[in-house]
Amino acid sequence: MRRVAGRDIQDLGAAELAAWCEAAGEPRYRATQILAWVHRRGATSFADMSNLSRRVRERLAGAFTLGRLEPTFVADAADGTRKLLFHLPATAEPPSRPAAIESVLIPQFDRPEGGRDRLTLCISSQAGCGMGCTFCATARLGLIRNLRPSEIVGQVRAGLALASPRPLTNVVFMGMGEPLANYDHVVTALEILTSEWGYATSPRRITLSTVGLAPAIPRLIEETRVNLAVSLGATTDEQRARLMPVDRRYPLATLLDACRRVPLARRKRITFEYVMLADENDSEADARRLVRLLHGLRAKVNLIPFNPFPGAGFQPSPRPRLTRFQALLRAQGLNATIRESRGLDIQAACGQLAAARPAA
Repeated sequence: MRRVAGRDIQDLGAAELAAWCEAAGEPRYRATQILAWVHRRGATSFADMSNLSRRVRERLAGAFTLGRLEPTFVADAADGTRKLLFHLPATAEPPSRPAAIESVLIPQFDRPEGGRDRLTLCISSQAGCGMGCTFCATARLGLIRNLRPSEIVGQVRAGLALASPRPLTNVVFMGMGEPLANYDHVVTALEILTSEWGYATSPRRITLSTVGLAPAIPRLIEETRVNLAVSLGATTDEQRARLMPVDRRYPLATLLDACRRVPLARRKRITFEYVMLADENDSEADARRLVRLLHGLRAKVNLIPFNPFPGAGFQPSPRPRLTRFQALLRAQGLNATIRESRGLDIQAACGQLAAARPAA
């Protein structure tokens, strides 16, 4: 039997655990029984798994750990937004120092008549980020390390506990890090979140945001069927490369070609996120170029007011310019919305996550 000494069982998907079961002389279907105990039933130890034989439970305890990610601090904003801080230990493989990550619980219980109440959890996929986007506080940290599936899903477990008795309606991979730069771990986490033996969350309720790692985009949607959001940020390569260094590897033409190859389900659209920076990317000419760039794509545009942080070097677009930009897009048939900032008073808004409290 192959041992996985010290590895958290929550880092495994069904296929990998089934292979372990087979090597241990157990039927492969045992894997989903074990995973249901871990995720759906919230077992805190292998001894809790009462429908498994003692031999299996002892082998599991000898091969794996079963941990829990708990927030070390929760900040409450005036608008009901809550920011969760988690401290992560140093790791030997890959070598990394202790780190901190943040998640954000965003309630929307005051939606217009006919709108449904929402409770969204924004989660992180990396500690820090290596993408270098100049308008994002997380980028200033650099990449510390990828999060393991247990650490990604652990944020959801903690968010559910904090939200109770209200259910989470949406999960968004829009926190710290670039999800597609941690592809395998993110996809395993998505398997756990969407499987019946896991959290049984519909892929329609999950959105993943990327700065535009083009080769992985069509693959992600084909394999997971989650919603896709692409951070665009600019309408020319010269402008975008200055704001988002990823454009030097995957310029706009390459990125948008990958988006056109996404196997979209009927009635689905790709969301293009556009952070509005005063006198940088918010002119009427930018709006017209954006319309041309997205022509022929099933797209919607989410205009995001820039949320300042110390040393950012940018200012948010004035509100009249923001609404004018939106009106120009709508006049050309683009679905364009403005994402109102939440949690500004606790540095929990889009682009502000930096886990400023030192790691333990």
